[in-house]
Amino acid sequence: MDEHPLEAWHRLVRTQDPSGLDALIADDAVFHSPVVHTPQRRKALVIAYLGAAFAVFFNPTFRYVRQIVGASDAMLEFEVEVDGVLVNGVDIIKWNDAGQIVDFKVMLRPLKAINLIHERMAAMLQAKQGI
Repeated sequence: MDEHPLEAWHRLVRTQDPSGLDALIADDAVFHSPVVHTPQRRKALVIAYLGAAFAVFFNPTFRYVRQIVGASDAMLEFEVEVDGVLVNGVDIIKWNDAGQIVDFKVMLRPLKAINLIHERMAAMLQAKQGI
């Protein structure tokens, strides 16, 4: 990939276009959901979860408020309002030498937000693929 993975991620978020996830996510990627106990492994599942997140999280109130970046990973703190609930969370992203995301972890707060996002994500995933 010519584009830095973090720049690619920000572009996808800014344009709200999940179609670029296929090129950005590595085949052996892992997604850690704040509401699903087990890590979701392999590209197809990671894309399914992130695709659902695009629909649930990325409304006009979504914004990253802090970013900490290392050589191969980053922590991005975000805020968004969903159904009148302020959701605060972090995306912890790790990428490989090829510039593809290999690990994506989402953490959320407060509990009211976690419950709301759990409900919304479950509905999106069931509607999309029966996951």
